[in-house]
Amino acid sequence: MKELKIIEVKSEIGAGTRGASLGVEAMKIASLDLNSDFFKQYESVEVENVNELLFDGAKHSYAKFIDGVMIMEERVCLEVYETIFDEFFPLIMAGDHSTSYGTISGIKKAHPKARLGVIWIDAHADIHTPFTTPSGNMHGMALAMACGIDNLECKVNDPRGETLEYWEQLKSVGMPGPKIYPEDIVYIAVRDLEKPENYLLNKYNINFIETEDVKKLGPAVIAKKALEMLDHCDMIYVSFDVDSIDSRVSTGTGTPVPNGLTVEEAKILNSELGKDPKVCAWEIVEVNPTLDTENRMAESAFEILEATAKSIVNRPVLAE
Repeated sequence: MKELKIIEVKSEIGAGTRGASLGVEAMKIASLDLNSDFFKQYESVEVENVNELLFDGAKHSYAKFIDGVMIMEERVCLEVYETIFDEFFPLIMAGDHSTSYGTISGIKKAHPKARLGVIWIDAHADIHTPFTTPSGNMHGMALAMACGIDNLECKVNDPRGETLEYWEQLKSVGMPGPKIYPEDIVYIAVRDLEKPENYLLNKYNINFIETEDVKKLGPAVIAKKALEMLDHCDMIYVSFDVDSIDSRVSTGTGTPVPNGLTVEEAKILNSELGKDPKVCAWEIVEVNPTLDTENRMAESAFEILEATAKSIVNRPVLAE
């Protein structure tokens, strides 16, 4: 790895609430308000989005804008792949969480034989499918795509035709077949689960660390614990959704949930994870300034981003 490269994904095609595509710029504005030159220090690239499709209305009720999501997954996958191929560390700033599957696919495309672990810091499990989704919003499906799961055992919807064709295509972005195993996921601070997701957590015995554990043991201990859970993996990707933070703070995000992390806990947790040499990509998502006052969410998010980037850059391998 030479150094960090920022990948900007201003897409909100998979979200239920509009505005997440503005999160990247909101964090940049926050950096200026906090007198940081962070965005001058690193090269950045922007992945072209297809947000204009939102004006057409959602045709696929159980997988809204799946055609646009498909395009975004492929674009993000390619950008992450090229970044790793050029020996940069990809730091992804994204709108809605659906494109994180593109990140996972890009890592796998660059390292097809590596076993990839995922640390998912989020209020939601994001492991729904078109067969189980209550909303049809695809930011709740990223991990099901990555695991190649349909979860037909919990089927409540009957998606057909083109929706199913796209869903099958999605599962093969980057390379055919699943990119990760469900047992290689560690959930942190997830606290808003639906029955079909709970079913999968139990079926695959997915690693689960509750917010209470973070408060009791401290974020540094939890980071160590999460990394130990993925000891058998060759590489680890950390995905940080700002709604993992408590709803009293995280007003500027589409789906805030009470009883979450504090900003300080999130900062320490991500910074500690960033120190581990197995961590090969880090992503921050779902900042939505249209739901916020005085850009507070973006400021908190930027502080976490900057602290984590510092940890990554100061790793012995990157600092050489």
